[in-house]
Amino acid sequence: MNGTGVRYDAVIIGAGLAGLAAVSALITSGARVALVERKPFVGGRAYSYLHPALQEVVDSQHVLVGCCTNVRHLCATAGVADLVRWYDRYAFLEPGGRQSDLTLSALPAPLQTLPSFATAAMLSWKDKIAIGTALQSFLRGYPRTDGESVADWLRRKRQPESAIRHFWRPVVISALNDTLDRCSMRYAGQVFHETFLRSAEGGRLGIPTLPLSEFYGRIAEHYVLQGGTVYERTSVAQVEQRGNEWLVRLNGGEELSTRTIISAVSFEHVAKLLGEDLTARALPQGVSHFCHSPITSIHLWYDCEFTSLDHAALLDTGIEWMFHKSRIRRWPAERGSYLELTISASHTQLCESRETLLARSIGELEKFFPNARSATLRKSSVLKEAKATFSVLPGMDRFRPDQETAVPGLMVAGDWTNTGWPSTMEGAVRSGYLAAEAAARQLGSANRFLQPNLPPAGLMRLLARE
Repeated sequence: MNGTGVRYDAVIIGAGLAGLAAVSALITSGARVALVERKPFVGGRAYSYLHPALQEVVDSQHVLVGCCTNVRHLCATAGVADLVRWYDRYAFLEPGGRQSDLTLSALPAPLQTLPSFATAAMLSWKDKIAIGTALQSFLRGYPRTDGESVADWLRRKRQPESAIRHFWRPVVISALNDTLDRCSMRYAGQVFHETFLRSAEGGRLGIPTLPLSEFYGRIAEHYVLQGGTVYERTSVAQVEQRGNEWLVRLNGGEELSTRTIISAVSFEHVAKLLGEDLTARALPQGVSHFCHSPITSIHLWYDCEFTSLDHAALLDTGIEWMFHKSRIRRWPAERGSYLELTISASHTQLCESRETLLARSIGELEKFFPNARSATLRKSSVLKEAKATFSVLPGMDRFRPDQETAVPGLMVAGDWTNTGWPSTMEGAVRSGYLAAEAAARQLGSANRFLQPNLPPAGLMRLLARE
C-alpha cells in the first residue's frame, strides 16, 4: 500500500494502535494523512506472525474491557467491532480444578459482582471482608497521585496474604504487567474503579477473534479506503524541520512534506527517529526514566479439547492466564485445541530456556486440567516479549510527556505519553486521539476526538466523582 503523493496535512510515523488512532481521527476530519511503518504489519506490539517452523499464526493475546471507550470507538469506526467477542464472566481456577467465577449480575453498580463474589470459593470470608473494605476506597474514584506502590497500599490496608494471592495480585499483574512493588496504586485503583465498581459495562471482557495483525490490519485497510496512505516495510531515514514545514525522508528515497508530524513510536525509538537535538527540544525531560516489563506466552496445540473454558486466571502458579484461542476463534473440533498461557511481568523467565519454560508450564497446566495428560501435544511455541509494556512505576507520571510538544508541528503519541491510563491498548488509542487533536489545532481545526469515559451507572451515579 504505497502512496504516490508527497504533500500531506499530517505524516504519522509508527502504525501501532497510537498511530492507527491518529490516522483514524485525522482522516475522519478531512485531513490528507500518510502513515509510515517499518514493519510488514500494523498493530505495533499488538501483532501476530506466521511461525515459520510450526506453520501456525502466533500472537501474545491482548484483551480489552468495556471501559476502554476509545479502543471500542476505533474498532466501531473501522467496522471491526463485531470481531471482538465479549464475556461477562471471569473464571479463577485453583490447582486441582476448583473454579470460582466473578460474574456480572443485574444488580446496580457497584453491586454487580456481589453475588458471585460472596460465593467465590477461592476466598475465605476473612478475605472477602478485607477486600470489600479496601474496595470502598475506590467508590468515588482512585488516587490522583501516583507515588504509592500497590504493595505498600495493600500493607496499609492490612490485606491477608491469601486475598493478595487470589484477588489483588492476579488482577493487578494481568492489567498492569508488573509486580505489586513496581506498580503505582493510582493505576491499579483505576483498574478496580473502572472495571469492578463504576458500571457493569465497564467490567466486560473483550477478546479479538482474529490474530492481532489481521484484526488491526483491517483497521488500516479501512482507512486506506477512506483516502489515507499507508507505507508498510518503509523506514524513515531522516526527519527535518524546514521553517513551518517538515520533511520526512524515507529510506527508499521518497520525500514527504507536511505541516504536522506525529511520532507514534515507543519511547526508546524516539531519539533514533527524530535525532538527539530535536528529541531534546521536544522532550526536555528525556525518556531515561522509562523501563520495560516483559510478557512470556506459551502456545500449545493439542489434538482435542480438555476444557470448555474460553479463558481463566490460573492461581498459585507461574501462569497468570489461560486463553483457549481455538474456542475464542470458534475453530471446528477437528482442528484440535489451541491454548495460550501467559506469564506477565516475566522478568526471570527471560533468562530461562524454552525447554524449561515449556516443561514447567505444561506441568502447571495439568494441575488445573488433569485430562490434558491424556491429550496429545502436537506443537508448541514459546514467545518472549522483553519490551511488552512500559512499567507504571510509582512516580512515573511526572515524566510522561503531553502529546503536543514545545516544537511547533511536532506531536508524540504512544501509551507511554500522558494519557491518564497505564500501558494498555486504551492508553495507546487515547494518545493517538490526543495527538490528532493537537495536530488538528495546528492545522486550524478545533476537532475533538478523545472519547469520554463510560458514565457511572446504578448507585455509582451518586458516589463516583467525575
